[in-house]
Formats: sequence, structure tokens, C-alpha cells
Amino acid sequence: MSWAAIIVASGSSRRMGFDKLSAQIDGKPILWHSTRAFSSLEEISQVVVVTPLERFEWLHDLGKKVERADGGRERADSVAAGLATLASDITHVAIHDGARPCVSKDAILKTFYEAVELGAASLARKVTETLKRADSSDMTTDSVSRDHLWIMETPQIFSVKLIQEAYKKVRQGDDQVTDEVSALQLIGQRTKLVENTTPNPKITIQADLENLNF
Repeated sequence: MSWAAIIVASGSSRRMGFDKLSAQIDGKPILWHSTRAFSSLEEISQVVVVTPLERFEWLHDLGKKVERADGGRERADSVAAGLATLASDITHVAIHDGARPCVSKDAILKTFYEAVELGAASLARKVTETLKRADSSDMTTDSVSRDHLWIMETPQIFSVKLIQEAYKKVRQGDDQVTDEVSALQLIGQRTKLVENTTPNPKITIQADLENLNF
């Protein structure tokens, strides 16, 4: 059994107005922290960062297990590029957003263990806020039960055979997937949700950086 990680970091960060992955935390870019969370684990033998060369140069000190792949137009294309780069002996792979720098090592390992047992697992958190449905004028219409509702996070971790099968299905059809759990659903595969109890925000706008507790 051999584990790997794919860090998806090929987006343009247009909503931030600058390259959010270059924003500094403790003197290092966000992408560096997201990648190091995986490269520092001895259980993981390969880390593929799907990103342009100029970003990859920020990671020069993270060791030889970290390598690069070119991204595609859509997220699914970038993940497929990462999958194509995996070594032949990799059995399970974590797919993680480059803009989530705070993920803990314990959360990564906990999700890996579930994926090894069940084939597919994803870090997530339960919805705890009150939910309302609104009309086209943003006026409330009714309440939405939060029972059994989860907010998806990454890493999302799978056996390599399962995620390869899922992405074959994605390429064959017209479905647009926004995460890998959605790709697994296309082949009828359910995913174990692993509750995360530590902060793991995705940096999307400037306020996310300002509110970051690292």
C-alpha cells in the first residue's frame, strides 16, 4: 500500500485581484503550507502539485517527493493531469485544494485510514447554522432542515482504481463536477464523510486572509 497527494493549484485567483496562493503566512506562500501538510507526512510517498512553473518554484525546499504537473482548463482536467502523474505503485490518493493551507496532519491521516477501509472518504464539517430558502428577490420562503447536511472540504481521498474509473466517466459525459465526491457519485460510489473539528478554510476572498488564524 502506497499513498500520494495531488494539490490542485492551477486557478487564476481572479476573485482576489491577485494571486491568492502567493499570500504569505509566516513568511511562506499559502501554496507552500498546503503542500507541506502532505509532503511532511512519511506515510505519503509522492506529492503532485498541479500548478504553473512559477508557482512551483515557491516549493523548492519541500523535497524530492514533490513534483509538478500542468493544469487544465477545468478542475477535472487538472485532477486528471495529476492522476496521470502518479507512480504505478500508488494505491490511494488524496486530492486537496491548494488554497486550504490550514489542514491538519491528524485530519489527513484520519481521512486516509477511512479511505483505505472503504475506498472513498472526504473531510467535511456538519452544517450547524440555521438555513433558509429564498425566492428570486432574496425574500425568505421556508426553512431548510440541517439534519444530515455537510459542508465539503478537502482532502478527498480515494483508492486510485476508483478515482480513475470515476474520471473516465467524467470524460465520457457532459457532467461538470466541482469536487471528486461528485465524480464518484457518477459511478454509484458513496463516500464516507469524516468530520473535521479543526479550521480548514478555503482562501477565496481578501476577508478569508484577514480572518485566518494560523
